[in-house]
Amino acid sequence: MRSKAFFINGGAGRVICSIPALEKYAEESGDKDFIIVAEGGTDFYKGHPSLYERVYDNWHKNLFEDKLIHMDIETPEPYRIWEYYNQKCNLSQAFDIAINNQGIRDLSKPTLKLSINEKLPAKQVINEVKEKTKKDKIIVFQPFGRGTVVTEDGYVTDSSGRSFEAQHVINIVKGLQEKGFAVVIMSEFGIDFQKHGCKDPVAMPQNVSIRTWAAIINEVDLFLGCDSVGQHIAYSLEKPAVIVTGSTFDVNVSYPNCQYFNILDMGGDARQYSPIRITVDEVADRRNEGIMIMNDDIEKHIIKNVGSHYEKFVKPTAKKEDIKILNKND
Repeated sequence: MRSKAFFINGGAGRVICSIPALEKYAEESGDKDFIIVAEGGTDFYKGHPSLYERVYDNWHKNLFEDKLIHMDIETPEPYRIWEYYNQKCNLSQAFDIAINNQGIRDLSKPTLKLSINEKLPAKQVINEVKEKTKKDKIIVFQPFGRGTVVTEDGYVTDSSGRSFEAQHVINIVKGLQEKGFAVVIMSEFGIDFQKHGCKDPVAMPQNVSIRTWAAIINEVDLFLGCDSVGQHIAYSLEKPAVIVTGSTFDVNVSYPNCQYFNILDMGGDARQYSPIRITVDEVADRRNEGIMIMNDDIEKHIIKNVGSHYEKFVKPTAKKEDIKILNKND
């Protein structure tokens, strides 16, 4: 049999979620010469103890003549797996079905190894946040997904219904500050929080690599986010997280059975599955548009859940051995 070349595309979250399935393939297939062509970038394969030596950029010199011409090429697409679009499995499990064809099964967390050169800048960021805010409770907040756009007049929008609305972000940051948290915003664009009445500085590191963001998440107490890459990083690093979902189903895009994840669902019965990468469904997209719009009670509920999650998993009086047991049994 010919060895396989797996082309992995899409954003960083998909790349992270592909790792457990590729680890299983390496363990079970007997294919000693398979490779991974990282169309979505090699960042999150870096440092992997067994996979990184197999990873190539799609522009790697002579890749076709030296490797691909002798191999079977596969492009696993988790969104086209029946169990995924029927809400039976998550993204990693869908990759596993596409690559290994063993049905739905339990998988290990994605392996993510951070280097010293990634950890040191992250520590510097967090130390600076503590010094400026005089607070020790630190949270990373990723409010916007990949589909978010900013118009010329500064209006922030995400028609996919995955991201927080900008005004809710401001209100939630204010509430978190009142609860004693210092906030680090994980975003490609900035918001002037002090202009909108936030009493403490809000850290918004710019031009930071995604690997350094992983190291920053690893340094803080808690992660708060939407359906985007940050939650997959938090899961990989066993970081307590509060995740707010809207147009996407938590069973697909997050980890509802994980003890240290608290998932708050904004979608409910109003949500309709959008068959991304299968077909374009304008009806579903229109129905899901605006699904992340909140009122005061919802904002307060999110802030309250962040506080209770901190008390349960992070507070200095929490028993670390208990947390480790929970993590093993999630």
